[in-house]
Amino acid sequence: MIETPSTVLFDLDGTLIDTAPDFIRCLNALRVQRGLDALPPEQIRRSVSNGARAMIRVGFGLEPEDADYLEHHSAFLDLYEAGVAEETRLFPGMNPLLADLEARGIPWGIVTNKPERFTAPLLEALDLTRRCAAVVCPDHVEQRKPHPESLLLACNLAGADPAMGIYVGDHERDIQAGRNAGMATIAVRYGYIEQPGTVDLWQADRIADTVNDLAKLLNYRP
Repeated sequence: MIETPSTVLFDLDGTLIDTAPDFIRCLNALRVQRGLDALPPEQIRRSVSNGARAMIRVGFGLEPEDADYLEHHSAFLDLYEAGVAEETRLFPGMNPLLADLEARGIPWGIVTNKPERFTAPLLEALDLTRRCAAVVCPDHVEQRKPHPESLLLACNLAGADPAMGIYVGDHERDIQAGRNAGMATIAVRYGYIEQPGTVDLWQADRIADTVNDLAKLLNYRP
C-alpha cells in the first residue's frame, strides 16, 4: 500500500459513515404507514449500499417496472430527506483516522453514488463539509461508478495524482471504479455487504475487516 498517498477517497454509505440507522428507520416507518410490520434491522442494513431502489425491493418487493414502485420510491426518499442525519454517524474510529490524514497533510474526499440532494445536508450535519478536499456525487458527472469519471474529478479537485491515490469502498463497483481510475483500492468488509465472503473476489489491493484495520493500512499514527 502507498506509504504517503496523494489523496484518500472514500465511498460514503457503509464506508465512511453509518447511514443504515436512518435508512432502517425510514423504510420501517413507510411499511407501518402501509399497514405492514417493521422488518428486522439486519434484513435492511445489508442492502443499504445498493440505494433506494434496493430499499423498495427489500421493503415491498417492488421493482422499477411495477405500478406502485414510483409512489413508494418517492415516499421513501421524502421521509429520508426530512431526517437524513437523525441517527447517522461516522463509523467508530473514523474521526481520528480522518484527523490523522489531515495532520499528515493528506487530502481526503468523498466519491458517492448518493445524490447531492441527500449528501450535502448530511455532510453539513456531521460537520464534514469544511474538512473534505472533494465531494463528488452523481449529479456532478456523466457516468456513475464503476466508471472512473467521478474518482478522477475528485482527484483533480483535491490536486492529487490518481496513480498515487487510494479509494476505499464497501461495494464491488467501488473497487472496479478505483481500478479503472488507476488508483490503489481498499475494500471494507465492515460495510453493507450482502455476502461478506464475496469481498475476497473483488480484486481489491487490500481488505479491511474493521475501521482499525483500515487505519493500519493507511498508516494511522495515534
